[in-house]
Amino acid sequence: MAISNIQETLLMYTKQKAMLNEKIGDVMFQIMNATRENAEIQQKYNDKQQYYYYEYYDSEDQTIYQEVMEQLEKDREYELANLNSWESQLEVDKNNYETRLNEVTTFESTWTKLLQNNIKSDFTYGGASQ
Repeated sequence: MAISNIQETLLMYTKQKAMLNEKIGDVMFQIMNATRENAEIQQKYNDKQQYYYYEYYDSEDQTIYQEVMEQLEKDREYELANLNSWESQLEVDKNNYETRLNEVTTFESTWTKLLQNNIKSDFTYGGASQ
C-alpha cells in the first residue's frame, strides 16, 4: 500500500515537472521573440536614420534634421525601454519557474529514494521470513 502511494506521489511530481518545463519553454520562446523584436526596432531605426539623412541633411537648415533625429532617438529609446521591461519580467518568470522545477525535482528525488528503501525493506522482509 505504501509503495503505491509513493508511486502516485512520484507521478504527481512528474506531471508538475512537465507543466513547469512547458512554462519554461513558453517563456524562453517569448524571450526569443523579444530579442527578435529588439533587432527589428534597431533595423527600423537604422532605416529611418538613413532615410532622414538623405532627406534632410543636405538641406540649408540643419535644425530640421537635428529635430527629426532627436525625435527618432526618443521614439527608439521608448520602444527599447518597453521591450527591456518585458524582457526583465520574462527573466523573472523564467527564474521563478526554474526554482519551482528544482524544488519539485528535489522532492521527486527524495520520494524516489523512499520508494527504493521501501522496496528494499519489503524484499528483505519477504526473504527473511522464508
